[in-house]
Amino acid sequence: MTATTNPAAYPETEAELRVQLAACYRLVAHFGMDDLIYNHISARVSGPEHHFLINPYGLLFSEVTASSLVKIDLDGNKVDDTGAEVNRAGFVIHSAIHAGRPDALCVLHTHSEAGTAIAAMPHGLAPLSQFAMRYQGHTAFHDYEGVALETGERERLVRDLGAHNTLVLRNHGILTVGRTIPEAFILMYYFEKAAKVQLLAQGGLAPGESLVYPQPEVSALAARQFTEFAGDILPPGTREWPAFLRMLERTQPDYRL
Repeated sequence: MTATTNPAAYPETEAELRVQLAACYRLVAHFGMDDLIYNHISARVSGPEHHFLINPYGLLFSEVTASSLVKIDLDGNKVDDTGAEVNRAGFVIHSAIHAGRPDALCVLHTHSEAGTAIAAMPHGLAPLSQFAMRYQGHTAFHDYEGVALETGERERLVRDLGAHNTLVLRNHGILTVGRTIPEAFILMYYFEKAAKVQLLAQGGLAPGESLVYPQPEVSALAARQFTEFAGDILPPGTREWPAFLRMLERTQPDYRL
């Protein structure tokens, strides 16, 4: 099934991939998870060359279009004849995950306020809301090593991510990976939503009050329900993505250009 027949499917052509990835950039900006011209979302281009698309350095996420995305290889070399600049830190992080996790077709990294606050907490995201349950036992942690400029950090990023699809970058931000672009986006969207709920709950306690946690076995059950697609639960983004695209078509259709 292609992105033409199923908008949430991973595109088979580079042209379709560019449109879907540009939509993801616009959505991150729309929901307030962007950081000026920084952060990155990358997607693997189909084919044996191990190329992927990433944003040009200097554009706001709200400015990214399909044609503005830059194609680079795993060594950070631009494949297309373009004068656009690529952020080296973005290359270090994203090339590491794409090379080390063949199933990571999309890698999304943000510095959102709530997510970064959670990245400074010893145990990360707590099971305080249903939003947080899917991440229980399915989140990895990577210690801060400074601005990600050194290629030697790539092995440690892949090691720490392991088989998980969500990586808390201590004192830095959050990274999600997906088998599709919608999956990576939804994992980031709900991590940020769960982070906001946690911060609100922790900050709203009266003196002497304690937070209410579900029983561990209930948290574990909810995590399995999300990750094993129990009942009518589908892979992240499957139902939501078409609605997101309709919103973009109404409000900022230039993402396709």
